[in-house]
This record gives sequence, structure tokens and C-alpha cells, in this order.
Amino acid sequence: MDLNLRDKVAVITGGTVGIGYAIAEGLAAEGTNLVLVGRNRERADDAAAQIADKFGVITTAIAADVATAEGCAAVIAGTHKAFGGVDILINNAGTGSNETIAEADDARWQYYWDLHVMAAVRLARGLLPAMKRRGGGVILHNASICAVQPLWYEPIYNTTKAALMMFSKTLANEVVGDNIRVNTINPGLVLTPDWVKTAKQIAGDDWEAHLQGVANEAGGMKRFATPEELANFFVFMCSDKASYSTGSTYFVDGGWLKTV
Repeated sequence: MDLNLRDKVAVITGGTVGIGYAIAEGLAAEGTNLVLVGRNRERADDAAAQIADKFGVITTAIAADVATAEGCAAVIAGTHKAFGGVDILINNAGTGSNETIAEADDARWQYYWDLHVMAAVRLARGLLPAMKRRGGGVILHNASICAVQPLWYEPIYNTTKAALMMFSKTLANEVVGDNIRVNTINPGLVLTPDWVKTAKQIAGDDWEAHLQGVANEAGGMKRFATPEELANFFVFMCSDKASYSTGSTYFVDGGWLKTV
């Protein structure tokens, strides 16, 4: 199936590992040129080189922390320098939290707000003008099932992901007349390196059994998705096959969501 993504330009934050890297490979397989954003320069360069070599697309690596205004400015400037603009923006950078509301200080709240919400705001503000000049585009926000079904041990993550979902809806309303589609994807359990790392810290050699216990407790399919399974949905949502979808939130959670 031709998704009409060849020679498009996509910016992917958190694009050097896990879900972001899987999305990058999925888009590259369709011929999309890429800007991969990550905090680690060496890893970003390696990821960009590997994808360019494997798929024959043009890739650019940008080392930046999008939790800062300076990092977002670097992504915007680097993208314009490399490609003159962008057709697809995937706000994927993020991480879980672990705290109680009573114990978390203002700085912790501010960090996650900047990472999960303000990065999306700043990058949209900086990349939308060129996207409009190019005739339209797609913006996808990787939020979480926790935006609507919170986990008790990460109240800041729950709150900021819920805010990201509302920002996405509001932005969609603002740019719908510019042929720009904006949607949110709320994943459930996805087997990323962070999950594996945490499981090994908790359970040692029994880390796989620990993760299966997590999946069993979630219910639904009772398993983790691979990053590639989630990436497939992102790639579809970037394509013309999803041309009537904007302002919506889609759950890719294996049946974990307990409400309709």
C-alpha cells in the first residue's frame, strides 16, 4: 500500500531510541526524510546514519533537550537549515514520573510540564509557518493511556499527558483550515528499553516474569506491544489514508482502557 509519504520531511522528538526510533524506521520505509531529535549527540548521529543506510532516505540528527526553550529553538533552526521546513511533526519525547503529590516540588512539576506540554507548544509555534507554506501537514502527539486512566504513582505524568491531549485538540481546531491534521495517540504498555531497564532493577533475572505480571494486571491482551506495533499506527496516521482524522485521540492499548 502506497501511503504517499515519499520525500516528505518528518521531525521526531525522542527519535533515537524506543518508540521514536521505531516510528522513524516505519516512516523511512515509506521514503520519508527524517530529522531525529535526541539529547545524546552520539546516539542521534548513529541512529540517523543507520536509518539512512538501511532505507536510503535523507536523515539529519539534532542533539537537543526539548524540555528547554533553547532545545526547541535548536530543533526549529536545524530543521529549516536541513530541509527548509517540515511536513510531519511527531512530539514523542517524554518519560514517566514516580512521586506523590505531597512530596513533589515545583521544579519537578515544571520539568515535566516543559517536556510534555511546552515542547509541543514551542515546536508547533516554530514549525507551523513553514508547514502552512508547504500546503499542509500532520502533527501527532504521543501521550498515554494515563491521560485518562491515571496510575497512582505518577501524578505528574498523568496530569501533563492529559494537558498534552487537550493542547492537541485545541491546536487541531486552530489549524484545520490550513490542511494540517493534529491528533493524539494514547499508547498502553509498550516494551521500550526503559521498561526493560526498570524491570531488571526491580526483579533481576526474573524481569520478564515481572513484566508479564504487569501485563496480566492491565488486562486486555495481557501483553506488551512492540514499539513497531505502535509505530505502524503512527505511520498510518501520518498518511493520506487518515485524511479525515483530526482533533481526535486514539488508544493503542491492547484493551487496557477500562471505559468506553
